[in-house]
Amino acid sequence: MAPANLPPIFNATSQDIEMLLAAQCHLGSKNIQTHMEPYLWKTRPDGVNVINIGKTWEKIVLAARIIATIDNAADIAVISARPYGQRAVLKFSAHTGASPIAGRFTPGNFTNYITRSFKEPRLIIVTDPRTDAQAIKEASYVNIPVIALCDTDSPTEYVDVVIPTNNKGRHAIGLIWWMLAREVLRLRGTLASRETEWDVMTDLYFYRDPEAEENKDAAGVDDAKVPGADDVGAVATESGFANEWEVSGATAGAFAAASGTAAPGAGASWDADAGGDWAASTTAAADTGNEGWGAAAAAAEPAGGNVQW
Repeated sequence: MAPANLPPIFNATSQDIEMLLAAQCHLGSKNIQTHMEPYLWKTRPDGVNVINIGKTWEKIVLAARIIATIDNAADIAVISARPYGQRAVLKFSAHTGASPIAGRFTPGNFTNYITRSFKEPRLIIVTDPRTDAQAIKEASYVNIPVIALCDTDSPTEYVDVVIPTNNKGRHAIGLIWWMLAREVLRLRGTLASRETEWDVMTDLYFYRDPEAEENKDAAGVDDAKVPGADDVGAVATESGFANEWEVSGATAGAFAAASGTAAPGAGASWDADAGGDWAASTTAAADTGNEGWGAAAAAAEPAGGNVQW
């Protein structure tokens, strides 16, 4: 699986091969397109086609050499309509100076000069030939070369350079874009030598779910706001926070005066009133009230008899 058509200086290191395998760049789909058969290594018993990692590395180096020949990096358009490749496209553009088109590709970007986002790139790089079919079709109209990340079942019409890899996994897509950016910087001389490690982490090119990030942040905020029993303290927990509701001193007198009630004395006891008959007092109050209403009704009634309302 080692690349045989490259000078020794371009050979992949064992770490590069391990990264490609760890990101599952070699796992294709169960379907295979005719033009992708030369990049196939074998088919597993479960029907999954395994891509030759050596061919993948060869095409990464070839694509990087093509990109490095373009003087103005802004003339390179990197495209990804799929969410898994949008972050990688933006990072690749930030590191190499290319022009990103992340998200929906507006029809007419390459053919209709009246369009506000009209571009005339010298090279385009797409993440998925099936999802980015509109960009590839328009590039064929105006003779723009195309580099594409292709799976075993990807269509290869109008694609000039195929990078065989798994273009359905978020880690595989991010790693291929990261390696492509690193090779471009090596060929341009931005990195001092090929033995020099690039200080950009591979994780920056990986897709991150916005909802998962928001839930993680929200969970961190809630944990920070709600104190635990250890944070509150043992003394406050044992007392039941009763001291916070007590009113004493001059403030108690002010509340009593405002409400028109007198505070009970220090020696007053609720048990002293236990012998009183609550039912009797309630009945008396009710009777008194009824008598008052009856008297008022009798006074209002005229002497003549019934009154029609």
